[in-house]
Amino acid sequence: MYLKRKIQLNVQQALSRGKSVLLLGARQTGKTTFIQKQIKPNIYYSFVQPAVRQQYEKNPSLLGGEIEAEIRQKQMKDPIVVIDEIQRVPIILDVIQDLIDRQLARFILTGSSARKLKHGANVNLLPGRVVLIHLDPLLLTEMLLPPPSLSSLLLYGSLPGIFMEISEQDKNIDLNSYVKTYLEEEIRAEALVRNVGSFAKFLFLAANESGKLINLSKLSQEIGVAHTTIATYYQILEDCLLAERIEPLTHSSTRSRLSKAPKILLFDLGVRRLCAEEGVHLPIHVMANLFEQFIGLELIRYARLQQSLTKILYWRDHAGPEVDYVIQQDSYYVPIEVKWNERPTVKDCRHLEIFLQEYKNTKEAYIVCQTPKRFLLRNNITAIPWQEIHFLFDHS
Repeated sequence: MYLKRKIQLNVQQALSRGKSVLLLGARQTGKTTFIQKQIKPNIYYSFVQPAVRQQYEKNPSLLGGEIEAEIRQKQMKDPIVVIDEIQRVPIILDVIQDLIDRQLARFILTGSSARKLKHGANVNLLPGRVVLIHLDPLLLTEMLLPPPSLSSLLLYGSLPGIFMEISEQDKNIDLNSYVKTYLEEEIRAEALVRNVGSFAKFLFLAANESGKLINLSKLSQEIGVAHTTIATYYQILEDCLLAERIEPLTHSSTRSRLSKAPKILLFDLGVRRLCAEEGVHLPIHVMANLFEQFIGLELIRYARLQQSLTKILYWRDHAGPEVDYVIQQDSYYVPIEVKWNERPTVKDCRHLEIFLQEYKNTKEAYIVCQTPKRFLLRNNITAIPWQEIHFLFDHS
């Protein structure tokens, strides 16, 4: 069974404007399947096989000649051409630019890592020609109804292939394989780090620190490497699309001690758990922390679907007040607190009330929790079920 992905609208809108698309997503998020099921391109190339990509690395113009010949032979008009795993042969981007500029085709370029594209020497990122779109693990609104249990989402994540597995044992086996594959294939094979052992220790600690403020000095001392190396390791996670960065909201007219350090969330909670070497029987305080991370990841994924510029931030004053997440859209804010319980009280509204007083361009605030139905706590503070968080973007 195939689960339809929401980004189809974003991709089609970009293509309808004559743009090409750079579709980025971590391994196993379903990029290839999405293209085959929902886009159905006219021409398809994959650089997964070494023999295939090596011939185009040696002679990049060969690809352009093949595509142009097929377009003419089949008399295609404005075809869609897919190049899967473009980051493996970034030199081919110059050829693609030529085909785009001559209006011979529109392209969808997929990648499971942005590192070579962002940091490679003389890499052509096709400015003005491509729209960047992310394919994340499954959104709640992409899952079969009724939705899975909350504990299943927190423990096993939402990568499509793992989500569709029925057996929890099989889910664990696949997640374990996923983590080892990244350490071996992405990190060792691409020589992203000199000391794979240090990176493995970092990955373990980063998984345990997921959702917290980055503390480079603490991790540096525990692993025994420089804090600059820790910063590089975090950048590798982001470039390989394995982590999400949440920046703080630092603007305030009255508060001078707002936190300026970012938070990092590992991109999938099942992968996070295996990296942290945790089992499936976790204490309540850990599950509550995972629930907060889960809501953060869902907010980031929904924000990416929005047509206007939407950011997910957090807000924290060193003096005490803290708000878990803030949706920023244009100049408006929607503050969100996450609570593990079913029935938050007025006491749980304290920090949201402070935020509402501080930022006059904020109209409503929300507490996301396990309540079966939404209810009003204050005039402008509402508790909502976690299953309804996508409605928050209707009010942002």
